[in-house]
Amino acid sequence: MSTAGPLGEYLRARRELIRPGDVGLPAHGRRRVPGLRREEAALLAGISVDYYLRLEQGRDRHPSTQVLDALARALMLDAEAAAHLYGLARPAPARPAARRQERVPLGIRQLVGSWSETPAFVHSRHLDVLLANPIATALAPIFTAGVNLLRAVFLDPSVPALYPALTAVAANAVAGLRAQVGAEVDDPRLTELVEELTAGSERFRRLWARHDVTVRAGGGLRVFGHPRVGELELRYEKFTISGTTQSLVVYHAEPGGPSARSLARLARSAGSPAGAAADNDESG
Repeated sequence: MSTAGPLGEYLRARRELIRPGDVGLPAHGRRRVPGLRREEAALLAGISVDYYLRLEQGRDRHPSTQVLDALARALMLDAEAAAHLYGLARPAPARPAARRQERVPLGIRQLVGSWSETPAFVHSRHLDVLLANPIATALAPIFTAGVNLLRAVFLDPSVPALYPALTAVAANAVAGLRAQVGAEVDDPRLTELVEELTAGSERFRRLWARHDVTVRAGGGLRVFGHPRVGELELRYEKFTISGTTQSLVVYHAEPGGPSARSLARLARSAGSPAGAAADNDESG
């Protein structure tokens, strides 16, 4: 991480995404970057250029609430992006170092293993798959314990066929991770993951540099391309597991529809729920 710190990096990234015309400013003159100049951002926020420069360079990391409100308006941040800005300026106390292996609660392991026609898996805050049932793995091999979903999206050559809407999936994955980690951008596990993906994926580098933030809603729609049963349109529900930083993701199809029939065929090929993938009694 640069000496600017998370707050300074975020301000710079969001400033550079705004075109002068977006905020009613003339775009004349030569510009080294397409976005706003620092003095323009300061003008829009109603603060001095020197103070804005100190914020962006990390020489002042604790602006007042009034300044944060003004910056959020000047940079056209939506509610989620503004909340992220406030979190960077008011970081929570550092978490204790995470254990090397996370344990999925016993009840969740039993629940996921009991679903034979309902794809379900559990992932960590860093998008490491900790547990998956056979139908989830049959739906998408990346839903397998030990796989990091972010790494798979950007580095696994089989993923473009899996996700017809890969561009949106990739952008949402990066923005969701940003929201999950908040100000903890120097978390060792995150640092390791970001360094690997930065070196291996130009698409990841571009998306990570944008500092987009998306707080995942409780559910949504996803389309999968499957080599045996063709395209499946599935809804997903996402639940935070109480007492952990883990999430349970469950996919389901419209009852009686073609995707439901495809899931049933996959379930028959996946075998019984007793074979749930990596029901990690030791590590979760």
